Amino acid sequence: MLAFIARRLAISCLVLLAATFIMFVLVALSGDPLADLREQSTPQAQAQMAARTAAMRLDVPVPVRYLGWLGDLLHGNLGVDKSGNPVSAQLAQATAATLQLVIVATLLGAFIGVTIGIISALRQYSSFDHGITFAAFVCFSLPVFWVATMLKQYVAIEFNDWLRDPVIPTWVILAAAVFAGLVWASIYNGGRRGKLIAFGIGLVVTAVILYALSASRWFADPGLGFPFVLVVSLAAAAGVAVLVSGWENLQPMYAALAAAGVGALLYYPLQQVLSDANMLSILGLGLLTIVVSWVLGHMLGGLLRRQAIPVAIFSGLLTGGLIFFDRLLQAWGGYVTSVRGRPVATIGSETPNYTGDFWNVSLDASMHLLLPTLALILIGLAGHSRYSRASMLEVMNHDYVRTARAKGLPERTVIIKHAFRNGMIPITTILALDFAGVFSGAVVTEHVFGWRGLGEMFNKALKAVDPMPIMGFFLVAGAAIVIWNMIADIAYAYLDPRIRLS
Repeated sequence: MLAFIARRLAISCLVLLAATFIMFVLVALSGDPLADLREQSTPQAQAQMAARTAAMRLDVPVPVRYLGWLGDLLHGNLGVDKSGNPVSAQLAQATAATLQLVIVATLLGAFIGVTIGIISALRQYSSFDHGITFAAFVCFSLPVFWVATMLKQYVAIEFNDWLRDPVIPTWVILAAAVFAGLVWASIYNGGRRGKLIAFGIGLVVTAVILYALSASRWFADPGLGFPFVLVVSLAAAAGVAVLVSGWENLQPMYAALAAAGVGALLYYPLQQVLSDANMLSILGLGLLTIVVSWVLGHMLGGLLRRQAIPVAIFSGLLTGGLIFFDRLLQAWGGYVTSVRGRPVATIGSETPNYTGDFWNVSLDASMHLLLPTLALILIGLAGHSRYSRASMLEVMNHDYVRTARAKGLPERTVIIKHAFRNGMIPITTILALDFAGVFSGAVVTEHVFGWRGLGEMFNKALKAVDPMPIMGFFLVAGAAIVIWNMIADIAYAYLDPRIRLS
């Protein structure tokens, strides 16, 4: 493994070196960095041109200039832009902003898309499959700038106006209930009678929940509460345990329920701790949750510890996440007041000069992330769902899957242990390339939402014919592609032991 990683790193460095040279030459020949100064007739123009020429080394040939840039890069210096400002500081700030956007959008998009694709493959040619296929192609055909504009209008402006009197109209409740009923009926794999029952249950439950939220004006002062955290965490723990180990193996179930139960019982004691929280304390609580969940999985897992430990850790982190989200919602009222009743932001990565405690600042960052994240998820959802569906369908038709069914293995075991793991191999490549691509390609999204990340930095430098920021952007984007391709190759060996990396 170490030899493989070293070899791939050496090859990747050579590829990245050649790519940076080609990019440097193209950027150097794309325009004149002194064009704006040549148009000036002031006495200082000549001095400014001489200073910029010296700072950007425009008086030497391009290959020599590249070698100078490469030498500075080895010492951690990325040069200066046209204004004389260091590119390193700009790149660090832009990379941090883009990472916030890309990590959330890619992880959520991948999880939702792969899940939908797998369910669609298992319900091939059903009404759910046809509906998902139609929705995927609609999302794929939408231009990102149009999606961003619609999100600004209806998820930000209209929603902010609605929050002044958050009462859900009756026709909206009925429409959402009918839609939810149709979704559950399409997911249900049974006869017509079962589909009608699923439709009715989905319709009634959704209508009751929405009516209760509207009547209680929940959106004006939202929160989850201890009963919700307890019930949802225990139900999720039981569901994950059944999905991983089945009903016949109870040790992982005990471990998952114990981790979720312990976390939920700490709901009230944690309120005092969370009232004065910061990022370090949240990370510490997360690490403590992992340790305690690991111990519970090891103690209660018995002979199935390898299954019980990850299930327990997932259940513990999920319960902690619900408690964190509940505490975040408790700060909603104060945050809405502090931003004058306009919580869903339409531009920028943060509210200018905004001050507050940890929860208010976290809400502010989340509300600024909401719209660009939704735009990237909707655009990328089609690719994730279609690739995962096609991969699962291909794997489900292989001989070893038919053999597993012929041996009498439960359908859950056939899908999870035989089909899903092998079906994830091509998806791993797509996810790696998608992360690197979104990391370097969110130019339009960042421009529409005024997000000062790598995309905005690249766009601004390209218009101004400013080579050094462009090279900084390309360096980060190229390194991301190289690193994530290598991570995908390493993941192959984990997903399929037949693949050898040495």
